[in-house]
This record gives sequence, C-alpha cells and structure tokens, in this order.
Amino acid sequence: MNRAYELMFIVRPDMTEEDQDKLISTLEHAVTSSGGQVKNVEKMGKRRLAYTVRKFHDGLYILLSFEGSGGLVHELERRLRVTEPVIKFLSVRTDEEQKRLDKIKALRDARRKTSTAAPAATPEPAGEAPAATA
Repeated sequence: MNRAYELMFIVRPDMTEEDQDKLISTLEHAVTSSGGQVKNVEKMGKRRLAYTVRKFHDGLYILLSFEGSGGLVHELERRLRVTEPVIKFLSVRTDEEQKRLDKIKALRDARRKTSTAAPAATPEPAGEAPAATA
C-alpha cells in the first residue's frame, strides 16, 4: 500500500551543487525502482542549525516528497545513514495528516451550510422604536 511521505535531510554546507543533484537523483531512482513515485523535490538552501551537529553550524536543507511503501522509507533511511555528507534526516508520513485536515474541512463546510440554511432573525437596535407607518 502506497502512502505519502516527506523526507527532509540536511547535507554539509560545503557540498557542491553537482554532488547534491547526484544524491537527489540516487534517492529518486531508489524510489522509482521500488515502485514509488516522487512528487516533489525542493532545495531549501543554506540555513543555520539549531545546534551544532558533527561540528557544523549550517546545513543545506532538501525536502523530498514521495509516495511509497514502508519498506521504501527504511531503504531511503539506510542510504542516508551511510552517506557521509548527510548530517541529519527525518521522514514523516503525511497522508494521515492530510486525511485529518480533509475531515476538519468537511466539518467546517457542513457547519457553514447549516448556518446559512437557517438565517438568524436580526435583532433591532436597542433604544429605537420600530417606525410606524400611516
């Protein structure tokens, strides 16, 4: 069963653009060869780390969104673990979050429909008498 995942990984700040592209293409190939599908790759650029990791204060952030199985996630994590320029990585399953957000949106839409179907009577402003017609 294919599920949606996001894989954020941080590489060394001195890594060249060509090496980044090679690493990304290797991961994309691993996803497609395992029957998954790459949705999006986003290079977020160089950012300051919250704390020092392996003597680095900065890192290049890359976000990979894909669909695949749990075994594919384990394989990608294994590859990132043994890749020397990768400082940190984190994989997150996003389909459950999307399902939750869709449910909240459906509830809000249902509330809007019920509130517009039965308009509330507008109260008259305080202190004013209704206008008399003659």
